Amino acid sequence: MDKARIDHFKQRLLEDHTRLEQELETIGSKDPTQKNHFQADYPESGGNSDDDNAAEISEYADEISIEARLETELRDVTKALAAIEAGSYGVCKYCKKVIDEKRLEARPASSSCIECKKLLTQEM
Repeated sequence: MDKARIDHFKQRLLEDHTRLEQELETIGSKDPTQKNHFQADYPESGGNSDDDNAAEISEYADEISIEARLETELRDVTKALAAIEAGSYGVCKYCKKVIDEKRLEARPASSSCIECKKLLTQEM
């Protein structure tokens, strides 16, 4: 892959990194004890009824799930940026073949080719 394409993917990954951190900050705060880890804030509606408490718990559970997904995406983006710096970006971590650029366009943080991903998720 030429330098212009790598620069293109690096820019997209940097934008994704910023977006993901911003999304994580809207539902929680950075955990000072772990890098790239956030803690969802418990929502306080101000009410004390059973319905208010149930709504708070439901919202908190949703935010924990969203937080986990966003943290996984952020971790993948961080790894992809490190792969660019190491010169290994765009190479499948399993079979060591070049990842198709169409896959990288769809998901710049991809670390595996589509064939290996299908095998891993048993979609074949």
